[in-house]
Amino acid sequence: MGKPDADGPGLPDLPPEWGRVVVPDDASALAAEAEQIRRELGHTPRRPVPWPPARSAFALPLLVLLVAVLTTLAGLAAVTWPRSGRSTPEPTPTPTPYAPPAGSAGRPLPALDLVDAGQSPVPLRGLVPAMIILVDGCPCPDDVATAAALAPAGVTVVTVTGTRSVRATPPSAGVTVRPLADPAGGLRAFLHLPARPGAATALLVDRSGVLVKVVPEIHSAEDYRADLTRLAA
Repeated sequence: MGKPDADGPGLPDLPPEWGRVVVPDDASALAAEAEQIRRELGHTPRRPVPWPPARSAFALPLLVLLVAVLTTLAGLAAVTWPRSGRSTPEPTPTPTPYAPPAGSAGRPLPALDLVDAGQSPVPLRGLVPAMIILVDGCPCPDDVATAAALAPAGVTVVTVTGTRSVRATPPSAGVTVRPLADPAGGLRAFLHLPARPGAATALLVDRSGVLVKVVPEIHSAEDYRADLTRLAA
């Protein structure tokens, strides 16, 4: 037989809206209520269990990019890593002859004053028509003698050194050879052509003072023969 519970001693107060609560002496008396509660719970929809969060859409592209970067770095390391026992011989530079300065021919000879053996100034333009041989890289007496022998009458052959010391050249019959010096290097600066050891440079200037031809290195008389003949015209 049930008895009221709410007014019993030692029990907590229950909400008044619940009304009078009776606790039965036999639990089987609650079987009907338990069955009803089970049926109600059976019809209650269950909450869906959330799936694990989906992977980021950027995960695959990032993985591909990482693999590509690692592959590139590995290739660079394999190429640049020093290898022992293998050395590439350095190429030996092949000497090439000096090229004639572009645009020198057809320009007027600069108004330079060179010096003679007595250190007196000599206007270079006062010697035209002339074949001027720069012997600051090589005395080249054979080349000077050949040019003096081929020079027509009225054409002066001038030898020019790069220091104040003037090298005298034995005169040839009918040909004037003037040994001069250019200590300031004015002619070389005008040509933009440095001296080369063992080679002489020739300048052919007509009677109007215009540079007709530049021979950076005299190899034979054929380098200037035709132009030297025309200087006397």
